[in-house]
Amino acid sequence: MIEIRSCHGFDELEACVRLQIETWGYDESDVLPRKAYIVAQAIGGQAIGAFDTELQDGTAASVAQSMVGFVFSLPGAKTGKDGAKPYLHSHMLAVKEAYRNRGLGRQLKLEQRLDALSRGIRYMEWTFDPLEIKNAFLNISRLGATVRKYCENFYGVSSSRLQGGLPTDRLVAEWRLDSPRVRAILDGRTAGRFEIEERIPVPAAIYAWKASEQGRERALAVQAENRSRFQQAFSQGLAVLGFSRDHEGNGVYELGCIDL
Repeated sequence: MIEIRSCHGFDELEACVRLQIETWGYDESDVLPRKAYIVAQAIGGQAIGAFDTELQDGTAASVAQSMVGFVFSLPGAKTGKDGAKPYLHSHMLAVKEAYRNRGLGRQLKLEQRLDALSRGIRYMEWTFDPLEIKNAFLNISRLGATVRKYCENFYGVSSSRLQGGLPTDRLVAEWRLDSPRVRAILDGRTAGRFEIEERIPVPAAIYAWKASEQGRERALAVQAENRSRFQQAFSQGLAVLGFSRDHEGNGVYELGCIDL
């Protein structure tokens, strides 16, 4: 049984740090320390964990050790014509390898959404690697996020093994928490239809290419090609509104125009 709730105490926040290192393989220069989680929670951010209750023996230490996933966000403010409005920037989502492909990532995001809405926050955003097919499918098809911005080499050099030595290019996911589109997708209904004006593919082989010296040039070529295509599409007012996968695991971003 998996319990999803806000993290409490130093041990549970330290478990977030350990899972962060386990997931991305960061060295000391990139690891977000426990103090950052403490401060984020104190100023309105989120540190939400997924805990396997079957691994607990009733002690606080076992509860912390039973963490199998977490999601972490920072508070922010967007300034517009009506002044500043609060939002959350979701910085990290991690699930232990043995617990992946069970929908835990989506459950953690849904808990984020409920917590945000309970506090009157209606918007959340986060960045994700355009080459990560599973993340794109979760963000766009399962959560209803949209994308209108491409950030080139957003974090600079990263020690993450998942990055494969490539520039840290990122798409910005925009999640309008109580919009008709998001409510429809979360309810399993069809969101507003749109005409697909651009398709940007990501080959399933990208993971193998990123992980090997021999394939890295091919991965770089895909990244560069897609970067150019995204930037051109966004400059023309298009947005990522859909994402599909075929039976071989290849992904395709679907872009069009819609009133967001």
